[in-house]
Amino acid sequence: MKIYHSKKASLENDLETLNKKYSSISVLRLIAIVAFLFSFYYYIQNSEVVFAIGAFLFFIGFIVLMKIHSKLQFERKIQEALLEINTNEIDFLENKKLPFENGIEFNDFHHPYAYDLDIFGEHSLFQNLNRTATYIGKKKLSNLLLKVGSNDFIKDNQEAVKELTLKIEWRQDFSAYAKVTRDNEITYSNLLKWSTFNSVGLPRWVVLFSYISPIVFVSVLVAYLISSNVVLANSLSYLVLINLIVLGMFLKRIQLEVANSDNIDTISKQYSFLLQKIENESFTSNKLKDLQKKLTFKSENASIHLKKLSELFSNNDTISNFVTAILFNGTFLFNIHILKRLIFWKKENAHALEDWLEVIGEIESMISLANFAYNNADFVYPKLNSDFIIDFKDLSHPLLNANIRIGNEVSFNPQSFMILTGSNMSGKSTFLRSLGINMVLSGIGSVVCASEATVHPLPVLVSMRLSDSLTDSESYFYAEIKRLKQIMDALEEQPAFVLLDEILRGTNSDDKRNGTIEVVKKVIAQKAIGAIATHDIEVCLTTNDFPDTLINKCFEVEIVNDDLYFDYKLRDGVCQNKSASFLMKKMGVI
Repeated sequence: MKIYHSKKASLENDLETLNKKYSSISVLRLIAIVAFLFSFYYYIQNSEVVFAIGAFLFFIGFIVLMKIHSKLQFERKIQEALLEINTNEIDFLENKKLPFENGIEFNDFHHPYAYDLDIFGEHSLFQNLNRTATYIGKKKLSNLLLKVGSNDFIKDNQEAVKELTLKIEWRQDFSAYAKVTRDNEITYSNLLKWSTFNSVGLPRWVVLFSYISPIVFVSVLVAYLISSNVVLANSLSYLVLINLIVLGMFLKRIQLEVANSDNIDTISKQYSFLLQKIENESFTSNKLKDLQKKLTFKSENASIHLKKLSELFSNNDTISNFVTAILFNGTFLFNIHILKRLIFWKKENAHALEDWLEVIGEIESMISLANFAYNNADFVYPKLNSDFIIDFKDLSHPLLNANIRIGNEVSFNPQSFMILTGSNMSGKSTFLRSLGINMVLSGIGSVVCASEATVHPLPVLVSMRLSDSLTDSESYFYAEIKRLKQIMDALEEQPAFVLLDEILRGTNSDDKRNGTIEVVKKVIAQKAIGAIATHDIEVCLTTNDFPDTLINKCFEVEIVNDDLYFDYKLRDGVCQNKSASFLMKKMGVI
């Protein structure tokens, strides 16, 4: 955390200096334009050359100051974004607030584990991991969290995350540039829609005319300036009129290009900055180098192509100014040339555009995992295997406060399935979620909350906390049965890591017990690895029939100084202590 405080203090000083410089340039810019106006006025009044020279120099000075002002303005935005990044990390690590988007829009109640394990929403895994600032980055991170990758995929991600963990300066710079884009799903979608919209080229005669007309106009203009011939002056008027008629024939199409391109000039320029950051960095991991290679297109970097697109749209905006449109199009058919180049850009680059933007998303998702690893130096990368071995030492929930979380050692070898007992509040559900969350993290190439970990990455299937679907007239019990059917169907296809918490709550105790036992038998018959939590002691007797596969584990509660004491430590065997009666007596319920 010290580095964030140090960077914050440094950035505050830098920003203060930058703001002073920015204010000074603003004052000088004002002085320059006022001086230009005065010099120009006195030149008109007195026709003295010194005032003409002064007006010219002050105008040039104003242009230079404008460029410096724009540059400082952008630098200030980047510095402010960097300051926000470090302030957010401090607030997060000091448990003051969670200033990151929670991804609730990606929640899926029908997903095998997303809702049960709090992958999205307030205080979710996504919110704790998320350091993305672009829409595509957020989308890529959400997709990453929804499925377990292959061993090769995970190893590539681990290698990339390890490399980015050490690049804190580059990570924060990239994130700052991403914040400045201020893009969203609409702007992202608009860019992709524009790239495939009406890409039909202009008629050949228009293309030919757009080249010939400016040459003719300039030739007639030069001839007129030399000869002052009235006929040539009239010819210039006719040429302007003809050009505007040709422009009018394609005005609707030009306007359609503009109508389907809200903020494309700005967003494409910001995307080009992000791509340039990736292109210019030196990477060693295979994944990051492969992503970098995707940005070389037709002998040029993707950032250059996007910068050209931004410039074309900026130029195309002249059509919105009537006087400028008449001047530029009447003489050189300016917007016809821009339209032609936009169509050519689409033809040449549109099919690669989405791939370029996805590289930004991939990098942002890796940055999120790298930031998570950096903030949790005591977490480890799991060792991977393909032998169905899953072991954790000091396993805990990564979202719990580091000062209070309790680690447990758990091994699914030789027995592959655990029957877990314990009273309410003893830690069963938190332990199951710890297992689930760390299996998800293992499957995406992240560090896990353990001191040692060996994992065979498997699909994660969970039935822990289902939601009544009132809109579908569906009860909790029926929703649970559907989830169990979903789990069984998935197990028919391949082995998986299964977590079940107090299943079949919506039926009587005998039915619940018998149903739970049958579910356990079927799950282990499908070679599943995992755990089931239950309050029914008789379910634990199933281990007698399957001693090589099932094992009993428990969380105990003790009564210390006439109060309940939970140590949240996983033990062998079946829970013996009963806390419900004690607690009800203590509170006067019975």
